[in-house]
Amino acid sequence: MSKKPIAAIAALLTALLLSASAVAADAPAAPKIDLAKGSASYAAVCVACHAADGNSTVPLQPSLAQQHPEYTFKQLLEFKSGARKDPVMQGFAATLTEDDARNIAWWLASQKAKPGFAKEPALVMLGERIYRGGIPDRHIPACAGCHSPNGAGIPAQYPRLSGQHADYTVKQLVGFRDGTRGNNLPMRDVAAKMNDREIKAVADYIAGLR
Repeated sequence: MSKKPIAAIAALLTALLLSASAVAADAPAAPKIDLAKGSASYAAVCVACHAADGNSTVPLQPSLAQQHPEYTFKQLLEFKSGARKDPVMQGFAATLTEDDARNIAWWLASQKAKPGFAKEPALVMLGERIYRGGIPDRHIPACAGCHSPNGAGIPAQYPRLSGQHADYTVKQLVGFRDGTRGNNLPMRDVAAKMNDREIKAVADYIAGLR
């Protein structure tokens, strides 16, 4: 190969590298997470319902400890905007800045979740079948496909479910089915095909996952 094509290729590579560096320099810096501020904001706004460490003791109030921070952050912003409806949470979220919500979400992710327990032995086997295998004849997919076999979820995409209060999970699934919770179309489609017994069974099985 002659020197001219080699020089041209080298010049092109140099230009591409310089261009990439310029783009990187212009990119906004990632938001900084302040766990101390997250802890303080959580204590001021959230602790009464979700407990000091995010492990709620109230069956209708979700445990938030160890939840994927991207999911918690998204939910807080959607409560604030009204995309997710809940009069109590909308009121609390309205007081938070985006930085507050982000710091709270990452602080909660740093807290260790406590295990939960299934309470309905007669329903656990049905719940396990639906969670792991879905209901094929009604085109209901397995919950495990998105939330993982042990309920750990997939970070930044699907929330952690393991150990969650069954009463809270039932409330959310019914909300998806009835349209009162409308901030997740795939979940609305799944829940729309489930009856009360199936919802209760899945929720109870999830409570015992670990």
